[in-house]
Amino acid sequence: MIIQLDEAKKNLLDAKEAAAELRNQLRIDDLLRQIEELEAKTLMPDFWQRDDSGKILQQIKDKKTTCEEYDKLCSKLEDALVLCEMGIEENDESVVEEVLSETKTIMEDEEKMRLEVLLTGEYDHSNAIVTIHPGAGGTEAQDWSQMLYRMYTRWGESHGFNVKLLDWLDGDEAGLKSATFMIEGTNAYGFLKSENGVHRLVRISPFTAQGKSQPSFSAVEVMPEFTDLNNEIEIKDEDIEVTAHRSSGAGGQHINKTDSAIRILHKPTGIVVGCQTQRSQLQNKDYAMKMLKAELMKIKMKENQDKINDVKGTKMDIEWGSQIRSYVFMPYTLAKDTRTGFENTDINGVMDGNIDGFINAYLKYINSQN
Repeated sequence: MIIQLDEAKKNLLDAKEAAAELRNQLRIDDLLRQIEELEAKTLMPDFWQRDDSGKILQQIKDKKTTCEEYDKLCSKLEDALVLCEMGIEENDESVVEEVLSETKTIMEDEEKMRLEVLLTGEYDHSNAIVTIHPGAGGTEAQDWSQMLYRMYTRWGESHGFNVKLLDWLDGDEAGLKSATFMIEGTNAYGFLKSENGVHRLVRISPFTAQGKSQPSFSAVEVMPEFTDLNNEIEIKDEDIEVTAHRSSGAGGQHINKTDSAIRILHKPTGIVVGCQTQRSQLQNKDYAMKMLKAELMKIKMKENQDKINDVKGTKMDIEWGSQIRSYVFMPYTLAKDTRTGFENTDINGVMDGNIDGFINAYLKYINSQN
């Protein structure tokens, strides 16, 4: 057992050396200086009259979060090293399990922070708005869409993000026809932008009697939650049609069975958004307007080609040959990304939200292309 402590100590010392390098990669000293400069702006008498006051506060929060996470990593490293060295000196096997567990957590946290260095997009630190639509495959595709919804919910919760269901439309027999939800937390969009695209399922369908494997498709659209759009996106009252309806769907306690659900049609573009999970019509309308502004911002950014690479909101053909990832349940088990080549044979683990490997491979891939 003490041999395990010796190995853990080596890993922790390597992690400590890597953490020193990570400090430079994260530009911690620059971030601390920027925080000081931004906080000085908040003390100016006219700060709350500025158009960018909200953006400045968000920048301070994001930069502080990075610095605090790095400090926490270094503290955990030092504590684990002290415990490990005490265990070795005193030949104390009772600390082995705790040291090994802490070492594993530290190495995972360090890898996560190293990946955050790759999040250089303008909106990568934002919350993510995710919409899932089934494509070819009928009931099977609708069921597949619900499986994807569960996968992203599990991923978000396991990473400490807040997952908030915004809109849901039940499938005909099973699954869903559409679902929109927000994943709130620092870097949510930066990580989940890898998921934007068509996802293909191959399995023996439980909805047919033939017992044959067949493909089904679902489209996942991921957008950042744009903040402070009031000055950039103007929506005229005459351009929208707002309707209230009774909430419905498989949202359980998240869905209010009242006439508070809201649908908004933007007449010039034909965009339709909705929200049915809040307690009042006013709250649902606020969220729906936020979603509409995000959709319109996406269109605006498409007109500005030097920014389009940061928001991948193009219309998708939800069919064979358009998939970014395939999930095979039969005759073998494999999830494989067509862009990066990354694959995982633990299909049940993937569907339980273990998609970090795909996300990490995509972040490294897009940065290698720049």
